[in-house]
Amino acid sequence: MMQAISAPLQRPLPKPLDVAKYDPFLAECPQIDVNHPAIQDQAEVLGFRLVDDEDIAKACFEWVRDEIKHTGDAGEGPVTCKASDVLKHRTGFCFAKSHLLAALLRANGVPAGMTYQRLRSGDRYVLHGLNVVHLPRLGWYRMDARGNKDGVDAQFTPPNEHLAWPGKEPGEINFDPVWATPMKEVVEMLEASETVTEVQKNLIDIVQM
Repeated sequence: MMQAISAPLQRPLPKPLDVAKYDPFLAECPQIDVNHPAIQDQAEVLGFRLVDDEDIAKACFEWVRDEIKHTGDAGEGPVTCKASDVLKHRTGFCFAKSHLLAALLRANGVPAGMTYQRLRSGDRYVLHGLNVVHLPRLGWYRMDARGNKDGVDAQFTPPNEHLAWPGKEPGEINFDPVWATPMKEVVEMLEASETVTEVQKNLIDIVQM
């Protein structure tokens, strides 16, 4: 399993931001193609006239949450993984939407990574992907842009978390690591799946990282 670059979620990070230390959370990778022209253009639109990282994070979060369809909720659409593909097709599962949000934040100079939850789904447990952003006055802050629907109301309300699911039911886990690059298993699952049904069938379950 790919090793995560992690930081504690509970303790504030040093201020001002040590850019060299958090460079992995600003960098490009194959799935978070920060320097793609479409990503740069959309990031510029979302960050226009905003200077505070918290304001930028809120704008990017709400746009991805509301304007990018969750492929499973829609029941159709191509299976995306790379941030620029999510942006192009305006659809993605939770993992893919987290890749796009990380790319938009990084393109605006805001450190961001991915984290994961183990959640109960019917009669099984599955991995769920969401984001962690660094806010200067707070440190790492989790947010879930998977998309709201009946029974799901994720918001950006720092310092308080308002996730899609708290992940506190028996057997559920909120994993601590903050990942600079997506989990290899997640990428492989998305890239090997061609339809919504395949993704839903092949969702992975992990009990430790």
